[in-house]
Amino acid sequence: MAATAKMATRALRATPMASTIRPAARRVAVPRQAFQRQARRGYASEAPKPSGGSNTALIGGLAAVAFAGLGYYTLGGNAESLKQGSAAQGQKGSATFSPSKEDYQKVYDFIAKKLVDEDDYDDGSYGPVLLRLGWHASGTYDKETGTGGSNGATMRFPPEGDHGANAGLVAARDFLEPVKQAFPWISYSDLWTLAASCAIQEMGGPDIHWRPGRQDRDVSYCTPDGRLPDGSKGNDHLRAIFHRMGFNDQDIVTLSGAHALGRCHTDRSGFEGPWTFSPITLTNDYYKLLLSEKWSHRKWAGPVQFQDNGSKTLMMLPTDMALVKDKAFRPVVERYAKDQDEFFTDFSRVITTLFELGVPFTTGEDARMVLKRTE
Repeated sequence: MAATAKMATRALRATPMASTIRPAARRVAVPRQAFQRQARRGYASEAPKPSGGSNTALIGGLAAVAFAGLGYYTLGGNAESLKQGSAAQGQKGSATFSPSKEDYQKVYDFIAKKLVDEDDYDDGSYGPVLLRLGWHASGTYDKETGTGGSNGATMRFPPEGDHGANAGLVAARDFLEPVKQAFPWISYSDLWTLAASCAIQEMGGPDIHWRPGRQDRDVSYCTPDGRLPDGSKGNDHLRAIFHRMGFNDQDIVTLSGAHALGRCHTDRSGFEGPWTFSPITLTNDYYKLLLSEKWSHRKWAGPVQFQDNGSKTLMMLPTDMALVKDKAFRPVVERYAKDQDEFFTDFSRVITTLFELGVPFTTGEDARMVLKRTE
């Protein structure tokens, strides 16, 4: 990215902006990072006006940036932090070093700065894919066997990293590798969940109560394929996957709210498109759109997915549609669509639980911390 473009983007940081679901819908505040991305790209935060019923230009334009952020990491503005982290390696790499909240805040700040500096990915942020990394690293937990979960970071190894549900997550792991180099004392397991928590907060989501204590494991701890949700399935599949982790029906709907962020890619999941008009800002728009839009089967050569009848730029998966068809799931969708604060409160609680699955903590819940988000 040209230096002039960087300067122009940063000059806009203090300018207020809002995101909408539809032109007439309630406006919601957009966090600083999301605004920077949208200002730089001109990404539409509301449904575009139809032009002959074709969405080729929009989808094509957005898809063109899908892998823009997969290049090698350039030190850039993080060079000083990397230098400081490397200089401290001797002391902080020792077995006696005990990181403080301040140390973890430095890791958080390093990640948050990279999210601002490296904005050539998907819709303008690595935030959604960082959340997906933390989610998929944790969602392999099996309460009956005690296997899987965020302890281990076993996605580093081909058996698990190559699972279909983890396609594309190498982008998130590569994004975080310079952070690991700068702070070698942090485990990959802690780093991935801390980064996911950072992404949630930096994308305008609720405070996340995170605690360290995860240890990396070797390839022998890789979990079998099939433990993560398959978007082509229905409500029975959702219950099988989430109940295995120890979650209930309400938790299923709560965690599904993460689909307010990011998009699907045909070369990864086979599906294509974003769920919302503001895919780098966490809101309750996912639930509102599920209820307010009319959804039809998309006519294309790919797997079964749904598109909105209005703009024809959004998509929902069969598992998403199951939330409004199931009698137990739908009331929760309706509550969250009406009250974003309730969604945020529940999401913070449930995602904290998810990120701690399978971890033999030696500390209590009072060790959880909320790291300060970027102002």
